[in-house]
Amino acid sequence: MVSEHNDNLWQATCSEACHSTALTAEITADLVVIGGGFTGCAAALEAANQGASVVLLEAQTIGHGGSGRNVGLVNAGLWLPPDAVIAALGDGPGRHLIDVLSDAPSQVFDLIARHDISCEATRNGTLHLAHAPSGLRDLESRHRQGNQFGAPLQLLDAAETARRTGSDLYHGALFDPRAGTVQPLSYCTGLARAAQLAGAQIFTGSAVKQLSRDEGRWQVQTAQGRVAAKTILLATNAYFDGINSPYTPAFVPVSYSQFATAPLPPAQRERILAGGEGCWDTALVMSSFRMDQSGRLIVGGIGNATGAAGAVHTRWATRKLVQIFPELANLPFEHHWRGQIAMTGDHIPKTVEFGPDALAVFGYSGRGIGPGTVFGTSAAKALLKGDKATMPTEVQPDHSEGFTGLRSAYYETGATLAHLVSAR
Repeated sequence: MVSEHNDNLWQATCSEACHSTALTAEITADLVVIGGGFTGCAAALEAANQGASVVLLEAQTIGHGGSGRNVGLVNAGLWLPPDAVIAALGDGPGRHLIDVLSDAPSQVFDLIARHDISCEATRNGTLHLAHAPSGLRDLESRHRQGNQFGAPLQLLDAAETARRTGSDLYHGALFDPRAGTVQPLSYCTGLARAAQLAGAQIFTGSAVKQLSRDEGRWQVQTAQGRVAAKTILLATNAYFDGINSPYTPAFVPVSYSQFATAPLPPAQRERILAGGEGCWDTALVMSSFRMDQSGRLIVGGIGNATGAAGAVHTRWATRKLVQIFPELANLPFEHHWRGQIAMTGDHIPKTVEFGPDALAVFGYSGRGIGPGTVFGTSAAKALLKGDKATMPTEVQPDHSEGFTGLRSAYYETGATLAHLVSAR
């Protein structure tokens, strides 16, 4: 049962700070970034390090959106297996994206080390868990494909999976030693702090009301201020809201909720995820679990735990915890929260050039940390150098998604129905 502490664990345990205020003046910049998540903060840091004048505008607080509600898995690559990436993009562009994102965890952990970001960084790999024999066959295929592209993946049998997780529920696992975990809000806030130290101006509580272009510069209007900039990056991802803009990112919003227990007793901590890996499974309605630095077990799954079916998702989380780790049956959840994913039809991130010197980056489909860092850094380089070839994927003039509201409802309804009957 969830206690009264129904808040975001990451907000409660964030160990980084970036001091900022609202924009209340008219200023100019080489680059204006809209959105203070992984993408926006990584872009601001890269641009400031290049000596550009940078303004970042965040409507709420740094990491308020999906970046501060993330599971915290620093994965290499996308949710898609390599063959699907090649099929979607073609051989050359597909291989380029695979190569770039295979290095994403190194880029994340290098930034953490370089800027001394306090974010519980643990690079002990991740485990993709086979929830059924069919899931194990999927992992065998992903293992074969990944190794063909140079990924050092290891296919684990059920016994080794049980030893690493502390649960005998799974049929095997795919271990990726390149990956790891972070406290995602601390990582995002640390990027913002580093960008600020490098010279970027960061303004929070500064929701953008209107974007326009006048006399060769982008004009960005907030409630109390204005920025005129040569280049602009729209990095709101799944939290684009209320902006009068020449472009609106198209994606399917999907909810993902998480539930964090009280810290585990020492005996359980010694045998449950003793290696510190983060985990997610192969089920159609995916779920995840991991441990934070204080020994809290965090269980997550698709669905909106703060919406109409919140009680269904909460009861599922309680059952799921016991299904995976029966000895934790009496351990209460102390935190629960929900974030929103920007899903695209092909599950590949999008970069749209919506005007001169203007890019929008979005659609990580649940893989925000690594791709967000890589795409944000690349977008800053592309805008400042005027070279779109630096982006991990081809820059498009537009991107559309049909029936986004219906598809969002489909995901929520499917998760609700699955959670009504699963983990029983």
